[in-house]
Formats: sequence, structure tokens, C-alpha cells
Amino acid sequence: MPMYTLSPMFAVPAALAKMPDCAELNRELRELFLVKAAEGDKYRNPEPFTHRNAALFESNFRLFDWPQPCVTRLRDFCLANVYRTIRELSGYDTETLRRLHIATEAWFHVTHRGGYFGPHNHPMHSWSGVYCVCQEGDDPESDSGKLALINPHAMSTMYVDMANFRMKAPYSMANRMIRLSPGDLLIFPSWLLHEVLPYEGDGVRITVAFNARFKLEGVAPAQVPVG
Repeated sequence: MPMYTLSPMFAVPAALAKMPDCAELNRELRELFLVKAAEGDKYRNPEPFTHRNAALFESNFRLFDWPQPCVTRLRDFCLANVYRTIRELSGYDTETLRRLHIATEAWFHVTHRGGYFGPHNHPMHSWSGVYCVCQEGDDPESDSGKLALINPHAMSTMYVDMANFRMKAPYSMANRMIRLSPGDLLIFPSWLLHEVLPYEGDGVRITVAFNARFKLEGVAPAQVPVG
């Protein structure tokens, strides 16, 4: 029989990590974020861009600068897993990772019934992440509050028949629908379009999101010729 190989030619990496023993941490984060969201514009993102509705509160992007121990623990967990993802994908050794300096922005969402967040990505960053604090009072079998990662192969549906309609992952043309559980951290490339589907629960859905960009120590930026 002739040799035959099937492999993904273009793949989008995503990493899923789980915060251990996260119940108390998530309780503290939930209480903190609800208090801050109740203060309205003091902590609200002053320049919202992505389409959302009034049932979703988005904070400003300084969250990882906050001094509370629960925020510090979450920040350290998130950034450690970003570096782990870079190491796994790029094969960098420890010394290279130490020279890879990070800059971040981070924020939280408090979503009530009917809240959603439209399709978007995160320009000027390389990696993004979403951590689930809680998702309460909805049907876990529904699409409520799911994070939808939009298939980047926009031309893949130019012609569809039964020969390509039923392809399995990772070849499927469908978007990836992910319901995060408390303590889950999803890391993905910042260029990947994604959205949050309407939340249908009676409680709250609270998540933390962040973006990261990097500069390698000792590497000067490219010089642009003048004149």
C-alpha cells in the first residue's frame, strides 16, 4: 500500500491551564470585582471599542497593577502560563525566557443576563488570555456565555459539500466554542478573532482578560534609513 500521511498544514495554537485550589481565590476575586464594578465610571474602561451592551461591565486595563493579593496570585499564574506556552511552542531555554521582557494590559468583565461581547481581536500584542472566575445560574449544556474562537480560514467555506462539510478537528471549518469553568485559563494568539456569546444565567459571569507583548533584552530595534 502506498505511503500516506495526513497532517495539519496551518495550525493555531491554544493552551488551557487550570488554577489549582482556586475556590477561595475566585471567591475573593468575585467580591472584589463586584465592588469595583458597582462604583461605575471610577473603574470602567473609559474608551470602549468592541461592541457590547449595558449588561456587561468592562473595567479599565490596569488590573494587573492592583495591589490585592488575589490579583497578584492570578497575575502570576497567568504570566507563568504565557511563558510556558512560549517555551513549549518556540523551544526557548530558561536563559532566553529570562531575557524576554513582558508588558501587559489586563481587565475584568462582569456580565449579567443578556450581556455579550462582539467579535474582536487584540492588535499590538502577541498573546492573549481569558481566566474564568465564575459563571453562575445557567444551563451548562447551552451556549450561554461561551467564548467563540472564530475560524481564521475565511476562504475555507467558498465551496462546501459532503466531502468537506464533516471534517473532524483540527480540520473542521467550524468556529471553536469553549465554555470556561472557574479556574480555567485559555491562552491564544492575539490576532485570533473571538467573541463572547450572550450570557443567559440568573447570576453573574466574571472573567479576567489580558494581553501581552514582549521585547528581547539586548536586541536593538531595526534602524530605519533616513533620507
